[in-house]
Amino acid sequence: MPATASRRIEAEPGLNWSGRVSLTSRILAVNIFALALLAGGFFYLDSYRSRIVDSRVAQATREARLIAAALAAAPPPARPALARDLAADTGTRLRLFEGTRETLDTRAMGLGNFALIDPRKEGAGQVAGRFLDAMIDTVVGAERPPLYRERRPGQPWPDVATAAQGQASASVWRAPDRTPVITAAARVGPGLVVMSAVNARDITQTVRLERFRLSLVLAATTIVSVYLSLFLARTIVGPLRRLARAAIRVRRGRAREVVVPRLPYRRDEIGSLARALSDMSQALRARIDATEAFAADVTHELKNPLASLRSAIEGLGRIADPALRDQLLAVMRDDVLRLDRLITDISEASRLDAQLSRAKFEQVDLRALLGAMIQGRDARGIERDIRLRFDPGRGPATVLGEPIRLERVFDNLIDNAVSFSPDGGLVVLAITVEEGEIVVRVEDEGPGVPEEAREAIFRRFHSVRPGGEAFGKHSGLGLAIARTIIDGHQGSITVESRDDRLSGARFVVSLPLAS
Repeated sequence: MPATASRRIEAEPGLNWSGRVSLTSRILAVNIFALALLAGGFFYLDSYRSRIVDSRVAQATREARLIAAALAAAPPPARPALARDLAADTGTRLRLFEGTRETLDTRAMGLGNFALIDPRKEGAGQVAGRFLDAMIDTVVGAERPPLYRERRPGQPWPDVATAAQGQASASVWRAPDRTPVITAAARVGPGLVVMSAVNARDITQTVRLERFRLSLVLAATTIVSVYLSLFLARTIVGPLRRLARAAIRVRRGRAREVVVPRLPYRRDEIGSLARALSDMSQALRARIDATEAFAADVTHELKNPLASLRSAIEGLGRIADPALRDQLLAVMRDDVLRLDRLITDISEASRLDAQLSRAKFEQVDLRALLGAMIQGRDARGIERDIRLRFDPGRGPATVLGEPIRLERVFDNLIDNAVSFSPDGGLVVLAITVEEGEIVVRVEDEGPGVPEEAREAIFRRFHSVRPGGEAFGKHSGLGLAIARTIIDGHQGSITVESRDDRLSGARFVVSLPLAS
């Protein structure tokens, strides 16, 4: 069974996909990957939140120092009222500690600007927000602040203990609803420390609002991207599947019934592929038809000499007359020679296309090639006193091709011209260069070719011979082989009437001029 695929797949340079991934999945994967990059904005928001928190910690530290300086400047009896006013202005909860003992708390004084929210009493939106916060913190590996809890009497706050040593301190805590709580402490005087606390819910609300907006954008972009991906996949994969199904039917031997879609409305690469496959299937169909017709013609051509040979063999056993037996033997020899000629020409005609496709062309000087051919014929002598004349022309006469094949073409044309020329006739070969092509004309003085038969003479086994020529000396493949060779050299061969209006035929061979 012939191989239907190359064992070695040449990979395109750059990123390559697994051959098991469908084209639709690849398109979706590429677009979803781009969306994943957009989703990275969620992690940017986490970094943005961290910068805001750091900024608020620095602000809380500065405020604690200012509040401590203000309280230190006020007399002790005025400090509670001043602390309440400062807490109201800064939106914080202020507490005074003397050692580990709390001596003042603005919340106990009736100022309710610091309150922690019970997450069990929040709605579904806040629950989803906290879940998203926890998920992103887990993915990015963010440090989780400790839970904010009130201290028991005698249990010092870390910031208070640090501030009692004379250095302001601040900390970030986590409220039950995952909002940040920022505490800051500064020393007011010997043994006296003020601590501020603020529940920075505005930071969480800002980040969650931006995440919500980004989620809407991402959701809308995802829907549009998936839709466009499926649309793109349908416009690409659908026609490719149609072409693949048609190609499979052609491969299974149903080329005659298959119509490969040409997709004339497509002006892109898929349209070019469809038209190329359609042209290829039509060429394959024409090749199959030509092969079948050639096989039928071969059968028909071989039957005639075989039937004649069979009749001669059957009659040879019944005839005793030596003269008649010699005639039958002559007929048998002619039939054997004709069969040999047919088989040789048929073999060459059947292999010619494949041989030309593998041939390595070289530069051939047609002027030198034709000159040598004519000199050789003159040296051997030409039957019936027919003359050959060669007009080499001027300018370059070099083509790319196989010298042996080209010699076969012109040898065939000269033979035809000689066989159709009258006794003492003239056959002229002329070379000209016209519009980047080398044109070789072969003219004779025979009866010429009727206009309605000028294409038929290039068909296989079509033979029109001179009246006096013995039957079977030609196979009818010469001109067909000549056209196949010229086509393989990207040229053309035609027949036309002579310009001088005299009787005779003119064969015109055009070949591209070698650069």
